[in-house]
Amino acid sequence: MSTMPSDRSPDSTLAFLREGYRFVSARCDRLGSDVVQTRLLLEPTICLRGRDAAELFYDEERFVRRGAMPMRGQRTLTGVGGVQGLDGAAHRARKAMFMSMMTPAAVRRLGQLFDDEWRARIPLWAENGPVVLYDEVGRMLTRAVWAWAGVPLAETDVRRRTAEMHAMIKGPAVLGPTHWRGVLARRRAERWAGELVERVRAGALPAPEGSALRIIAEHRDERGAPLPRRIAAVGLLNVLRPTVAVDRYVVFAALALHDHPHWRDRVRGDEDATEQFVQEVRRYYPFFPLAAARVRRSFEWRGYAFPQGRRVLLDLYGTNHHPALWPEPERFHPERFATWRDDPFSLIPQGGGDHDTGHRCAGEWITIELMKRAVGALTGAMSYRVPPQDLALDLGRMPALPPSGMIVDGVRPAA
Repeated sequence: MSTMPSDRSPDSTLAFLREGYRFVSARCDRLGSDVVQTRLLLEPTICLRGRDAAELFYDEERFVRRGAMPMRGQRTLTGVGGVQGLDGAAHRARKAMFMSMMTPAAVRRLGQLFDDEWRARIPLWAENGPVVLYDEVGRMLTRAVWAWAGVPLAETDVRRRTAEMHAMIKGPAVLGPTHWRGVLARRRAERWAGELVERVRAGALPAPEGSALRIIAEHRDERGAPLPRRIAAVGLLNVLRPTVAVDRYVVFAALALHDHPHWRDRVRGDEDATEQFVQEVRRYYPFFPLAAARVRRSFEWRGYAFPQGRRVLLDLYGTNHHPALWPEPERFHPERFATWRDDPFSLIPQGGGDHDTGHRCAGEWITIELMKRAVGALTGAMSYRVPPQDLALDLGRMPALPPSGMIVDGVRPAA
């Protein structure tokens, strides 16, 4: 058995927070291996990247998710008891609940709600001058997904709910006040969502048939029991929060159109070109950096020991930029998807493996649909200018975003 290449630092937590999306790949490159060991939060941790590593990582016979994500991530991003940390029958039952919401018709309906929101905002942007696209898109997505999920939302609450979602998204990989804002936002949002579920169950709040709110309120777990109020609240937030998080991908799509303006004409009205463009945005730009699991029982892979209980991290960003999978990975090149084979272990910005039974994000189709709608609006529904601003991406910041939030001005409805 071979000795696993290791980062000899006593603990690399601060390095991870400083290096961000490049943390794992930097060590893999330095040590010449796609399997390396380090210490994070004082715990030995195996880091993986690449297609074969992703296929291994999503093998449920070898890995479990229970106890894998640090509590700081559960208390902000996913919620304690969320589907991301379940295994076996409990995971299959909860995942089936989410997948029942992802019918093609439902995905299209959410896309249309977002499209309607966008087009309604264009005259307001034209009248009121420069807008920060990140701020505007986050609020549009909040309005759209609340309506889609059957959740009541007063216009006066849009900014607050959007800010809560953003605080949860920013919370896991930071220290200090930003992290604690995420914790507090999670607590407030879970109380609010739990009250909604209870009102639906009591018949005091009507929820449309097939809506996320109704599906979650009526769901029975693998034992046939209704979800506890807090777990149901976590489930509802795991529909709302990830959808609002697509605002970052929309900003990245706008940034890509700015940096590669010849693609504006190529995607306009062309479904295939839009698909290629959106997939390359998802591959190229940083979204979620890592996925976590623990070894179910000890095994050996490629001559390396994986001890039972050891935390393992899969480098999502590094796999999407692996030169063995993606020639010229640092080049934005949507044409690569013209001939791409739909491999569930090579393009993994939202996780890999099977949607129905595995831990791949249930909302991936929603992400793609919303991004396509945004690209269509940016290239076909409006004209605009991008004034000078700081658009540089800091890969040490998780989640990453252009510092300016992508300012656009001179907005006009398309002729």
